[in-house]
Formats: sequence, C-alpha cells, structure tokens
Amino acid sequence: MNIATSPASIAGISEAEWQIRCDLAALYRLVAHHRWTDFIYTHLSARLPGPDHHFLINKFGVNFQHMRASDLVKIDMHGNIAEEARGLSQRDVNAAGFTIHSAIHMAREDLMCVVHTHTAAGIAVSAQKDGLLPLSQHACKFYGRIAYHGYEGIALDLDERERLVADLGQHKAMILRNHGLLVGGTSIAEAFLNIYMLERACAAQVDAMSSGREPILPPPEVCQHTSDQFRASETEQHYAMVWDAALRLIEDGKPDYRG
Repeated sequence: MNIATSPASIAGISEAEWQIRCDLAALYRLVAHHRWTDFIYTHLSARLPGPDHHFLINKFGVNFQHMRASDLVKIDMHGNIAEEARGLSQRDVNAAGFTIHSAIHMAREDLMCVVHTHTAAGIAVSAQKDGLLPLSQHACKFYGRIAYHGYEGIALDLDERERLVADLGQHKAMILRNHGLLVGGTSIAEAFLNIYMLERACAAQVDAMSSGREPILPPPEVCQHTSDQFRASETEQHYAMVWDAALRLIEDGKPDYRG
C-alpha cells in the first residue's frame, strides 16, 4: 500500500510511525500464524521514535490474525491514550499488558519491541523448577542469557514493574514463572526471531521431557560456545533476512495488515 494514500497517513501519522504500525501488525499476524496466541489475552508492543516516549500496543479484543496497522493503540508511559480523536478509552488497552510493556519500555531504551506469550509449551517450562534446559540448539541460544521473574498474580499492580525490570537485567529474554514468555528486540525483526527461538526451545523441552527418559545435556562449554555463535550472528542484516522470509507467510492475509 502506498504510504501517501494509507489510512494512517490521511489521519496525519508520520511515515516512520506508519511503518512501525505495519511491522507490528505483521508481527501480531505471525504470532497467530505460529499459534502462539492465547485468544485475545497476550500482547506485543513497539516503541515509537520521538521525545514523547509513546509506544504501540494492540487494541484489546482484536484477534491477532486480523490485526491491522490502524488497530494499534498509541499510549504513553503512564497508560494515557495518545489518540483521543479516535474515540478510544482506557478499556481499549489490556491493563496487564500496559504494566508489563511499560515497565520494559521505561527501563530498556535499547528494546524497541517487546513480545509476551502464553503458549502451552512456554507455560509448561515456566512451571518447571529448572526452567529452560540446554536440551536443544534453540535453547543454547539463551544459555546464560535468560532471566526469570516470579509469579505475582495478574500483572495489574504497577509496583511489579520495578521487579520485572530488576529481574530482566540486561537480558533480552525472560521466563515469567507460572505465566509465560517475554522477549525484546532492538527491532521488530529481532523480537520476532527471539520469540521464535524461545518458543521452539520450550516446545522441544516439553516433548523431550514427556518421554520419561533421562535427557542428554551438552557439556557447559559446548552450551556456552553455541550461545556465543548465536551472538556473533545477531546483526540487523540477519534479522532483516529472517523477517522478509517470515512476511511471506502472511502476505495473503485478509484484510491486509497494512490497513
């Protein structure tokens, strides 16, 4: 769709914001494509450029497979809707989603995009005492590079933001105990790759542990070497290649996510 004739452009949204809206809407559809959704109850967000510290999050109640750029809600770090002209209210944003995402965006300016999921595999691993095990190559990506946050109930208490941020530290991935998964990325493309790898790692762990047989774990030095190899490949060029391939999975979606 031509940016000059897009609904967002007509409404006075900048070209930069419109592109972020399109990419975030695409990310929602990719989450739906991979069946990482929990009906309407999880959330993805993206920081917008500029001094106002605004970020985009989904309009509560829109199915992820139908998400469009125009369905995303712009809010500030205090939860205020920045688009009063569209007739939106606080009820249009998931309160728990605001708590989690605002915490990360306030503390980690390097993380432009944040993804939170409640998949069966992610929840299962989050409830296991040992957390994510280096059972697979996917899991080794996060070796020594994943955080844990204890369950405190539905994330409605703004005081939890400080503890979320403290537990995350400088990592880009965190397991929310008895809850699900959380990842961030310097771009939407990186965030997609991080959640893809973490979801695959959790699914492989659940399958491996379900056999009831003792698993084989690589030696710690091999796990660290693998993690370092992944780190060396973490470039925007690599993320863009993965992102372009991923977008082909949803290019026939109706209505168009760029609407």
